[in-house]
Amino acid sequence: MLTKRIIPCLDIKDGRTVKGINFENIRDAGDPIELGALYAAQGADELVFLDITATNERRKTLAELVTRIARHVNIPFTVGGGISSVEDVNILLQSGADKISVNTAAFKDPGLVDILAREFGSQCVVLAIDTRFEGDDWYVYLNGGRVKTDIKAYDWAKEAVNRGAGEILLTSMNNDGTKKGFALDITGKLSQNLNVPVIASGGAGNMEHFVDVFENAQADAALAASIFHYKEIEIPALKTFLYNKGVNVRF
Repeated sequence: MLTKRIIPCLDIKDGRTVKGINFENIRDAGDPIELGALYAAQGADELVFLDITATNERRKTLAELVTRIARHVNIPFTVGGGISSVEDVNILLQSGADKISVNTAAFKDPGLVDILAREFGSQCVVLAIDTRFEGDDWYVYLNGGRVKTDIKAYDWAKEAVNRGAGEILLTSMNNDGTKKGFALDITGKLSQNLNVPVIASGGAGNMEHFVDVFENAQADAALAASIFHYKEIEIPALKTFLYNKGVNVRF
């Protein structure tokens, strides 16, 4: 049985780690290299590094920063933000990233997913989806949650997996920053219907929320930022709690 993964997320803006509440009001949460090394030492299973300025300001993820982070962490590492070509991915993988995450560019040109999967292998390609529940369903949002689309998150996830995405990183904008728990319904729908791992993101506030998303929504991994950055939950304690609740985790 595969272990459930705990993934701290490092949202990067201008070379620093930040965390917003519902994608707004960004606060400084420290140095990404320091944090990355700390999480690796504490037993995080993976790290995600998202340059949240990249897509909107048309700026490429800083390969130098990735190089520096990779030098200090010995766990798998995903990089995203403004990735839109084979060349972008090549640079980031060479800089030390294990996987890359695509979001807006892949939605606008779904063929990009096919190309990246063919070139680098599905195991390197993470499709990030920012989604918001509106009216009757969960819809895809682009450019860091600024642009609404009329496409449902499940439909886009399914298409991307068919095109070769090896993993889905699903962020619920309704839950993000609220600390009231993950979006169990849409996470569960993806986890239970797609044949690739689903990483749940947005809403983690306490240890019980992780149990819920692993047990009820059957997520493969859970991602969080502020609760780790501000030391509200420490990873070793979280893993012990999960283990005691019968969740299979790596120590």
